[in-house]
Amino acid sequence: MNLTNTNSKPSSTSNTVSQKPLELWGGIECTVVRIQDKFRNQAEETGHARRLQDLDAIAGLGIRTLRYPVLWETISPDHPDECEWGWHDERMARMRALGISPIAGLVHHGSGPAYTNLLDSSFPVLLARHAERVALRYPWVKLFTPVNEPLTTARFSGLYGHWHPHGHDENTMLRALYTECRGTVLAMRAIRQHIPDAKLVQTEDMGKIFSVPRLQHQADYENERRWLSFDLLCGRIDKTHYWYQRFIDAGIEAEQLDEFVNQPCIPDIIGINHYVTSERFLDHRFRDYPPAFHTDAVPYVDVHATRAYQADGLTGPEARLREVWERYRVPIAVTEAHLGGSRDDQLRWLGQVWQAAQNLRAEGADIRAVTVWSIFGCVDWNSLLTQQNGFYESGVFDVRGKGDTVRPTALADAVSGLAKEGRFDHPVLDGLGWWQRGDRFFAPPPQPSMVPYVSSSARKLVITGGRGTLGRALARVCEHRSLAHDLLTRDEMDIADQASVEAALARHRPWAVINAAGYVRVADAARESDRCFRENAAGAEMLARACAKMGIPYITFSSDLVFDGTLGRAYVESDKVSPLCVYGSSKAEAEKRVMQVFPDALVVRTSAFFGPWDRYNFAHAVLRDLAAGRQVEASDEVHVSPTYVPDLAHATIDLLIDRANGIWHLANQGAISWFEFAERAARQAGMDTGTLVRVRGTSSGITALTSERGLILPSFTSAIERYVQENTIAWSDSPSEREAA
Repeated sequence: MNLTNTNSKPSSTSNTVSQKPLELWGGIECTVVRIQDKFRNQAEETGHARRLQDLDAIAGLGIRTLRYPVLWETISPDHPDECEWGWHDERMARMRALGISPIAGLVHHGSGPAYTNLLDSSFPVLLARHAERVALRYPWVKLFTPVNEPLTTARFSGLYGHWHPHGHDENTMLRALYTECRGTVLAMRAIRQHIPDAKLVQTEDMGKIFSVPRLQHQADYENERRWLSFDLLCGRIDKTHYWYQRFIDAGIEAEQLDEFVNQPCIPDIIGINHYVTSERFLDHRFRDYPPAFHTDAVPYVDVHATRAYQADGLTGPEARLREVWERYRVPIAVTEAHLGGSRDDQLRWLGQVWQAAQNLRAEGADIRAVTVWSIFGCVDWNSLLTQQNGFYESGVFDVRGKGDTVRPTALADAVSGLAKEGRFDHPVLDGLGWWQRGDRFFAPPPQPSMVPYVSSSARKLVITGGRGTLGRALARVCEHRSLAHDLLTRDEMDIADQASVEAALARHRPWAVINAAGYVRVADAARESDRCFRENAAGAEMLARACAKMGIPYITFSSDLVFDGTLGRAYVESDKVSPLCVYGSSKAEAEKRVMQVFPDALVVRTSAFFGPWDRYNFAHAVLRDLAAGRQVEASDEVHVSPTYVPDLAHATIDLLIDRANGIWHLANQGAISWFEFAERAARQAGMDTGTLVRVRGTSSGITALTSERGLILPSFTSAIERYVQENTIAWSDSPSEREAA
């Protein structure tokens, strides 16, 4: 799949569309939101507030228009007449020097500083005062968003109670919305007194509600509501409007609404923020949906519309953008295109949004740009910022590295391609995003033809180790992520045999190789050292050499046993290897050889992995024996970093797509002893630990892993909880003698 720019002729019935290519803008998640009496600042939580060099990285991608915070809450937090401009002055000057045009955001999901709020009648005037100061200080700025997503903010603050002032009714929501839109009008008037050609880029989340017939009234209500911020600013809410009387009932006077009608503040560019979660499906039949979606708040379930086959073919960015264009006929930009989750889905979503914009331009719609969001990721948006769990979603850059370094992800290449050439391509685009796959539905569709399929011509990656735990897990995750792949056994490719490797790669023609093959019997490695070194070191090197020759990404796995455990802390990537056993020595030798023949390869060190799909792991053995009442002995002096195989597989594939290289530690965060591992697994499974015995005095050390390159995997606590929930093998299930052999 190759996404390219298409400059189409406008239709005879539409406004004339500029022949300029579709632009790629950028955006930084910069929400400053008040929850109760505490403020959260996303620029601080993602580290952007500390990194001036971020702007150079953005410019290097070719981005020339950037949604950027000049937020009221950060400039005048304590008093409306006390301003601190230092941070903004430095960054605005740097953007100007780099040729980046900011879209200045003045309030982003906030309710203003602590001395005001969305129900305060002085909010609009105070915001206008801030806007005027911004215009006077940065007169070269031409694009402004005084209030980001006013309706969304009003809903979350006034109707759902998530954010300050934590209202829970429609009237509070409407009063907050009026306040925000009135503030936008006054802010733009103040700005245009000093910058007459300033433009309003008004953003809003735009989705749609679908439902079963019984709930059509609720869907109609919410679908009319979604237009309120734009309708207010465009002067459409007069006495004939569906929502006019509701505003009056909420305490907004007719004269206040008439001001918008008589002096509309029509956006120069309508900014549409569309997410997979923006479209919903309502259904009163609770039994058809998982319990997690049942709630006492409303007498129906509210799920992603993409998970309901009844909405199939009706969702997506193209449909929503078309609705906005047909309703307003005002220039449009997609001002947020973001998706959390796997890297391949992030690329697919950006591609789908970009293609949607191109398709509408071909129909004659004036679509100016698509904005990649958020460049440095975001924190805790899975809970709408109401919980502080540190849940990070990476973006164009991943900020989880050491110090103030940021790592470009595969999205960086995509953004650079779109910004500079109007196109990008990657093999993962041959697959389907989760919102398009057949397994997304809560209930199977009545017609199998509704389930799309991946083309047989999709570019594939190769995974070795087809009979091993890790190889099979990687293949399972690839299947789940719609990544075409071939899983090879030793019979199909002996990685330590040059002729076998070359023949297999010529036959399969992969775009990347993940090597999960090798000798894994640690206890037997000393007795079979020649075989251990052949498969772990020589084989890894042979495959790396072939991939280097073909110029394709290559990943191989190493172990925490390349360390002797005497350092007294968890090991990072730059620590010197010091193996104590033959197996560890074979892995250390493999690392050295692979890096010598293919410096761009990625070597993943991991530790003590356990997973839900096999019985050959420590956690399963412990729970199996405890369930049978057998005694379980575990050391309390050797500390490791247990690693959940699904987490390892997903992170490995993400790094592969990102073309990461060098040595990287991937392990769930936390260092615990084998005894603690066993104890926590048992307790999580609700088992009696009476037969669990703590063993001391055999050996000691810490071979736990941490990372200076980025802590990508979640905590061990999270991993063990999910292991017990997701395990597919009965605790009583033991390997047969044949399998054990």
